[in-house]
Amino acid sequence: MPRVWDVPVHDSTRVRDARVAAEGAAALAGLDGNRTAAAALVATELATNLLKYAKGGQLLIETVPPPVLPAGQEAASVVQIAAIDHGPGMADVPAALRDGFSTASTLGAGLGACRRIADDFDLHSVPGRGTVALARIGTARGRHHAIAPAPVAATARAGGVNIPFGGAEFSGDAWAWVRAGHRTTLMLADGLGHGPDAARASSAAVEALRRSGHLPPAEVLRYLDAELRPTRGAAVAVAQLDTGTGRLTFSGIGNIGARLRTREGWRPLLSRPGIVGAHRPTTIPEHHATWGADCLLVLHSDGLPSRWTPPTDACLASFDPAVIASVTVRDASSSARPVRDDTAVAVLSPVPPDGTP
Repeated sequence: MPRVWDVPVHDSTRVRDARVAAEGAAALAGLDGNRTAAAALVATELATNLLKYAKGGQLLIETVPPPVLPAGQEAASVVQIAAIDHGPGMADVPAALRDGFSTASTLGAGLGACRRIADDFDLHSVPGRGTVALARIGTARGRHHAIAPAPVAATARAGGVNIPFGGAEFSGDAWAWVRAGHRTTLMLADGLGHGPDAARASSAAVEALRRSGHLPPAEVLRYLDAELRPTRGAAVAVAQLDTGTGRLTFSGIGNIGARLRTREGWRPLLSRPGIVGAHRPTTIPEHHATWGADCLLVLHSDGLPSRWTPPTDACLASFDPAVIASVTVRDASSSARPVRDDTAVAVLSPVPPDGTP
């Protein structure tokens, strides 16, 4: 089941909680002592930065697939640490990443150290809106060593964040993606309700996807429907990119939201009513779109407000997809709209021209 550590960082006592959470995630990912220590250090630095510069924020720690999948093999999970805040933001991000830069009378080595230690690191910050810092740590030392480099056939990368309802250990939501030949398939599942039973349903969907990623999306959903019959069922959306044709195909059952950005702007992709594993509709339509370098796909569970506003930042697609997911969650959240369910957001975005994951 998708174990997620949601650590609210509002005082110095929670910095230790962040370190312990990173060590727990590292154990799940099978990291050795050195990489476990690296994950703990990154979590400590990011939590400390939340207190110093934003007067607090949220740290999400979990194990996830890498942002670019290797061809023909299953990739090992990595530890992902996302620091999210509504603070003052940064006017000069490159300067903030240089060792020695500080606006808090400190050595200013925190973000620079995180970028060196992590296998992947990205930062999005806008003055007046806040900052998202994201790091991944895998099994090997060295930037991008633990995370598979983009193969020639890869034209997309994926990432996401998952927030369990009420600080629970397990989320009833889950996302996953697989590659099978020229097909790359992204799935988001929302187990009915929340808690352990919901988590078992979404986890069953993840396992079933690994056996069915060679099928088109509508057939994937039919396969998942049979596999999820022993569970309480889930809402599921599947998006598949065919690298041979450059075509994106989408199918969904239940209340998974989907927004696609093309050069014409944002448009919704609609799912059919129903529950995978319980009440599958007889017909499952597929929606098609041409995938290009300017495209961006966002899938989200109903923990996100249904009327959230898609980002208008034209360069957002250049950021890590998990950063885009984190920004989406942060900007859609409001104290006036309390979250009443697990929240997961998964993003499919183009691989940058230089192939950087």
